[in-house]
Amino acid sequence: ELGQTLERMAQTLRDQLPSPGRGKPGWIPPGTHPDPRPPDEADVVVVGGGVVGWSVAYWLKVLEGRRRHGMKVLVVERDPMYSRASTVLSAGGIRQQFSLRENILMSRFSASFLRDINEHLGVPNEPPIDIQFQPSGYLFLASPQNAAALEATVQFQRDEGAQVTLLSPTQLKTKFPWMNTEDVAVASYGLEDEGWFDPWTLLNAFRRKAISLGVESCSGEVRAFVTSANPTMPPAQSSARIRYVHVHMPDSLEYQPVACAIVVNAAGAWAGKLLEADGLPRVLCRPSLPIQPRKRYVFTWHCPNGPGLSCPFLIDTSGAYFRRDGFAGNYLGGMSPTEVSPWGPLRSCTPLFFIRHLQSILFQEEEPDPSDLSVDHDYFQEQIWPQLARRVPAFESLRVGGSWAGYYDYNTFDQNGVLGPHPRLENMILAAGFSGHGLQHAPAAGRAVAELLIKGRYETLDLRRLGWDRLVDGEPLKEHGVV
Repeated sequence: ELGQTLERMAQTLRDQLPSPGRGKPGWIPPGTHPDPRPPDEADVVVVGGGVVGWSVAYWLKVLEGRRRHGMKVLVVERDPMYSRASTVLSAGGIRQQFSLRENILMSRFSASFLRDINEHLGVPNEPPIDIQFQPSGYLFLASPQNAAALEATVQFQRDEGAQVTLLSPTQLKTKFPWMNTEDVAVASYGLEDEGWFDPWTLLNAFRRKAISLGVESCSGEVRAFVTSANPTMPPAQSSARIRYVHVHMPDSLEYQPVACAIVVNAAGAWAGKLLEADGLPRVLCRPSLPIQPRKRYVFTWHCPNGPGLSCPFLIDTSGAYFRRDGFAGNYLGGMSPTEVSPWGPLRSCTPLFFIRHLQSILFQEEEPDPSDLSVDHDYFQEQIWPQLARRVPAFESLRVGGSWAGYYDYNTFDQNGVLGPHPRLENMILAAGFSGHGLQHAPAAGRAVAELLIKGRYETLDLRRLGWDRLVDGEPLKEHGVV
């Protein structure tokens, strides 16, 4: 009888799903037309339907106002199930503690946006949005060697309006008695507008609101472009305009050319690869966009005697991080491989420094293979767990639960987003390369791009320094707070 009851329940659920078309899957993401073929033309084509892409689309419709003939915006996403999307596979954090002014400003804007999210993204006659925000400060620990740098960064953050405090080892031990503070010289702790939330809810809220405002979407992959460049005379061309994007249909050899006025490259970890697509003159795409997919692991574990409700989003001196995951002794965390730049310090250096730097490159941790999202479970046992147990003795007896892997859209140049127009593709705008903080900066980045397109300038936040010029000039804007 139990088996029959379960079967009836399963059939009831199947009956409530949309009916599949011939040769098509039975479930179609909300807002996606059963026929994935895109329109013949659009004013703006946003390549990438992650949280940044949908934020751009949303802000374009908001800022255009009540025009008689509204802007036609199309969002193209190759992974409509978001099975490999950076957004939904992230740890979902937001913080004010950055070392770059632009990042602090974007975080403050996004925090305000999320606080009033239903005023911005609420849809009439739909349930209110609950991103399940968990307020909790980020806690950055510094060793004696890095103490002065952290103190200077905190002063800078305070000057930019962020509410951050410094804690001595004694204060740390008083506030977090479960922590080993022997090798900690100082720590910084966020007092407001920091914590974590559900990434999928934010993405879906942007998507749902944008569609309600008239944004169109389709499933497909942009693999080629048609431009105004003359292929017979490439040296004479200093720039070109994109006239068509070719959207290849899922599981098909067909593609649909879409005429467009503007292309927004919000392709995340694959934003650099998009600029290598067929039809784009190679000479106009130099220097290349230094954005690559970098695979990062997130592990969950259970520890009933762990930090408990007082657990912040802690970033250890080793680079390992963890936070509370719910209220039942569950935690999640990870650690990025040590980043060693192969070129930055070598502009002027002594022979001895060169040898030491070369050694650091040869023996640095190897980046995980980004070709798939498989998880290396030995990485937790060998690299992360020892750091966790050293910092929190109770974690010596933790029990590992689940795990997953996701992608950073990693800017190898300076680990910061690239925003603004491409210097030689006249109608392409870039919005990618946030290197792990794209989710929290998406509301601000989307508005910035929309302002640039509609008003011709940044108005809310001045993000000009995040443009392409720094790549051409070889002048990185280093962010020292990459987690």
